[in-house]
Amino acid sequence: MARVVTPPSMPLLPPRDFSELFERVGPHMVALDRFMRREVDHFEPEIRDMAAYCLDISGKRLRPTMVFVSGWQGEGVVVDDLVRAAGVVEMVHLATLVHDDIMDRAEIRRSRRTAAREFGPDAAVLLGDALFSQALHIASQFPTTEVCRLVSESTRKVCSGEIMQTLRRRDINISLAEYRRMIDLKTAELFRVSCFLGARLSGHDPAFATAADGFGHHLGIAYQIYDDLVDFVGEEQRIGKTLGTDLATGKLTLPLMLLLERVSADERAAMVAALRGGQPLGLSASKQRMRELGIAAGVVSAIDAELAVASQALAPFAGLAPVPLMLQLGEMLRKQVAALSATAVSP
Repeated sequence: MARVVTPPSMPLLPPRDFSELFERVGPHMVALDRFMRREVDHFEPEIRDMAAYCLDISGKRLRPTMVFVSGWQGEGVVVDDLVRAAGVVEMVHLATLVHDDIMDRAEIRRSRRTAAREFGPDAAVLLGDALFSQALHIASQFPTTEVCRLVSESTRKVCSGEIMQTLRRRDINISLAEYRRMIDLKTAELFRVSCFLGARLSGHDPAFATAADGFGHHLGIAYQIYDDLVDFVGEEQRIGKTLGTDLATGKLTLPLMLLLERVSADERAAMVAALRGGQPLGLSASKQRMRELGIAAGVVSAIDAELAVASQALAPFAGLAPVPLMLQLGEMLRKQVAALSATAVSP
């Protein structure tokens, strides 16, 4: 397993926020950027510019970060296999975003036009397919079939989760268990496999790889619940993507489920009729009712519960090098949630 060692960029202290953590994994991200740019050349000349548009470097790159911290070997140590695995999961993730934006009719992603808006929805569908295919091609280049098997299974599950959510749009009878199942598949699955692959490919004990798997699973559920809250109470300029799409397309997420539980019977009937009839509920009005009814607190409680389980999964391995950085991922998400919930209760 080839490694490239670069000088440490900062002292080994717990990162305080995402920017510091990304600085910590900076050498890994530089290697990932080079890798992704090289991958563009494998696309047919006619669509390379389109692929490059999608494989930009402006996103948070949470999933590659999970691969890198779960397989952490020390400050400045970059493992080639981890870079390739990170490239695979990021490419799968980007493919899902291309497709999501088509279905949500989103205009903005990462502070610029979505692929569907830039190239048209028909071409964007096929572009997403091309990204999926290239990700699996990269996975097939590992000397073992395990990586390709795991990534292809995860890709299928992500698509299954999206299909389930699409078929249940404007359905107000979705249970909490069904909601959890959908976000488990469509979001938590890639978080889970990212953490597992990081631990597995870096040669850690199989028991730790299993623990990393569980950590990633619960972190992913927590993150999707947070993202569902962002869609209601976030600010588009700060977030950098179109918000309010869940409400506009009739997705029943946890914030909306809690809102429907707490409004009066007459108000609930009007909201249900609007959702089922494809009529706009109005994002501003929904935000106001969420503030008035304290919906954010219930959503934050669900996120905290998932983060607690995620942390518990790593407790037996506290002495391993990756664990402090992995736990910081959970802590930093908790800080983001706190900042968002503060805006959700202020007028």
